[in-house]
Amino acid sequence: MDALDRAIIDELVRDGRLTNQELAQRVGLTPAPCLRRVRRLEADGVITGYTAVLDPAALGRGFEVLIHADLSANDRASVEAFEARIASFDEVIEVRRMFGLPDYVIRVRVADLDAYEKWVTTHLMGDPAIVRVDSRMTMKVVK
Repeated sequence: MDALDRAIIDELVRDGRLTNQELAQRVGLTPAPCLRRVRRLEADGVITGYTAVLDPAALGRGFEVLIHADLSANDRASVEAFEARIASFDEVIEVRRMFGLPDYVIRVRVADLDAYEKWVTTHLMGDPAIVRVDSRMTMKVVK
């Protein structure tokens, strides 16, 4: 990967809906070589897809919480069952299994604090695999 590939990636990260013509112009290439590079980046798995960036508040999910969760058992069956359950919730937008503590960091988006309290009480705290839940609410997103 060279500087032109990185420039292409930077532009597509900023605006994935650029036409090949616009992209080529921004990175200083003609359209044909630009398209070849994009296709190669896709084929090599560098570019894995294109997506829309949504406004969570407009979707009724403007309240985001980071949850630190610890499991009571870390055997394979318990872990796989927990991961399947937690990933099935629409409110859960990201689940990370961690080295050390906590066992998991879970990102949840809901409408507001009341919706979060209801969700965590009914879905997370009732999960038999969980021994501890610690909620982290973001004051401000810096980057």
